[in-house]
Amino acid sequence: MTYNKSKTTKRFSFGINRNNTAKQAGSNIVTIATLPQGDSHYAIGQTSLTMTVREAKALQSFLNSYLDVSEDTAV
Repeated sequence: MTYNKSKTTKRFSFGINRNNTAKQAGSNIVTIATLPQGDSHYAIGQTSLTMTVREAKALQSFLNSYLDVSEDTAV
């Protein structure tokens, strides 16, 4: 079964591609890309990060452990 989803915000593009039956490299990946912002110092051009679904789950676990949504703190 193939699963492809994407989400775009003002500054980022997120994507996930999964294929449960494929065992070849690159068939289960998560991508995070910056979107070009000409009027902002945040991102000029485009940069992307690609990781395996397993690596993305490790990142998710890390973020869930250290980002408490009940706290209202400014970063």
